[in-house]
Amino acid sequence: MRDRLTPDVEQYARITRLALVAFTLIVLTGAAVRVTGSGLGCPTWPKCTNDALYTQLKLHGVIEFGNRVLTSVVTLAALAALVGAIRRKPYRKDLVVLAAMLPLGVVAQIVLGGFTVLYKLAPGFVMSHFLLSMLILVACVTLDWRAHHERGEQSATVTPADRTLVRGAWALLPLGTLTIFAGTAATAAGPLAGGAGTGNVIKRLHFKGADTLHFIVEQHARLATLLGLAAVALWFVARRRGIGAAERTPLTALCVLLALQGAVGALQYALHLPAEIVWVHVTLAAATWVALLWTVAAARRFEARPAHARGTHGEAAPAR
Repeated sequence: MRDRLTPDVEQYARITRLALVAFTLIVLTGAAVRVTGSGLGCPTWPKCTNDALYTQLKLHGVIEFGNRVLTSVVTLAALAALVGAIRRKPYRKDLVVLAAMLPLGVVAQIVLGGFTVLYKLAPGFVMSHFLLSMLILVACVTLDWRAHHERGEQSATVTPADRTLVRGAWALLPLGTLTIFAGTAATAAGPLAGGAGTGNVIKRLHFKGADTLHFIVEQHARLATLLGLAAVALWFVARRRGIGAAERTPLTALCVLLALQGAVGALQYALHLPAEIVWVHVTLAAATWVALLWTVAAARRFEARPAHARGTHGEAAPAR
């Protein structure tokens, strides 16, 4: 029985991948709560209503209650990752430390979610709720990456990583963080404040009065454009330096997702922020953030190669 509860390297890698999927999915359901105006579908916390833990069969209450129920699934995934890291053979302390962040993150989200409801979806709490999810995904992606790559699996003779590309990938991280922050601020200033479906009047960001939303959207668009250009530039540099297509996969995925984000963002603004397209935008934002973190994690595998070893179009020259 004890052996069954002791995962090997491959089994634990699957556990971490499931945890990453679970933590990403709850971001999407949380966004659905907001764009459908169901944020106060369960108007109290920790109960759904003053008298019950569950909700009546009404649309907005079911959406909010369903998101709370999904938290239990995410909690199980987080605990599985932690217990699996402790029991894993061979034992790795770095995996245990990272895995411990997942259940701690769940607890923090539950508490923050409670305050978000109690303070009637105040924009600061709603923004913090989403940003905390992005922070937890940092731990999830790091854990998943390390679980899939054993220490010392590469020999000491492997070519060192290309420092320019590694630094370029890391430079995308703060830019991506600012872009996401501006995106959450735009949502907090827009019409989808999270409580429209339940008839509640929700506070919005208004530090520039009626021009607040327009101002934030402009800043968000500028940051997103800069992030997209930087990612594409890094992709071309990686190709020029002979990094193969397989190694560029995370960076390629990031560029594609950023292009989709730009198209969807422009469409939703032109159509005056319809809830369905905003939800797609938030969904892509979560996927883009994961791709960005994946790019940073994979950057150390961008091997430095001498100029004479690169092909004329940036691909590795064939062996002679």
